[in-house]
Amino acid sequence: MSHRNLEFLNKRRVIYRRSPIKDVPTETFDWGNYYEDGTHECYELFRSKAKINTYKSLKWHLIVLWYLNPQMDQDDFDSIAKVICNKTNGFVTFEISSWHYEQIVYDVLMYDLEKPPKNKLRKIIFIEYSGLTPKEKMSIVGRLVGKSKQVVEDDIYQCMLDIHDEGNKITINALASVLNCSSRTIHRNMGNHLKKEKELLNQQI
Repeated sequence: MSHRNLEFLNKRRVIYRRSPIKDVPTETFDWGNYYEDGTHECYELFRSKAKINTYKSLKWHLIVLWYLNPQMDQDDFDSIAKVICNKTNGFVTFEISSWHYEQIVYDVLMYDLEKPPKNKLRKIIFIEYSGLTPKEKMSIVGRLVGKSKQVVEDDIYQCMLDIHDEGNKITINALASVLNCSSRTIHRNMGNHLKKEKELLNQQI
């Protein structure tokens, strides 16, 4: 299956996306919120087109699902984890042995849910159905990031998605142009995960 089986999660009302609940936005707009200092509280699983391709990433996704769904018991979690870990459901790129599966699930169930899972910093969060075109989103990201004078990974990722949605190839120069920064700044803030995502998106053009 090339697409993720999100229908399974939706039918069971599993939460896999959540907006910040404690952090207060610096500015609120019709299209979403802006956090000048960023927020770590926004969880949006399966937002990326890239599938889970490492055990570390798989464990993080499962921890977030466990954290976001406190009403879930261990049996419910196990049934959901089995779907996520089954390669044919489109969430992971690799086969997972029974031994590895049991180890990961055990580690996740032992995780201290009082402590939010590590998460990347987000400054701009668009609501799901904002009605904005990719070009409009790029304009907003460029304006607000320019105002903060600091580029973070998620700013780059948002621009990558918008450039791709416009049907254009993602380049370092294009990203630097939208974010009003140097190509060196893009290179410095672009981790391996984003580089892989860039390749994946460009292959789909």
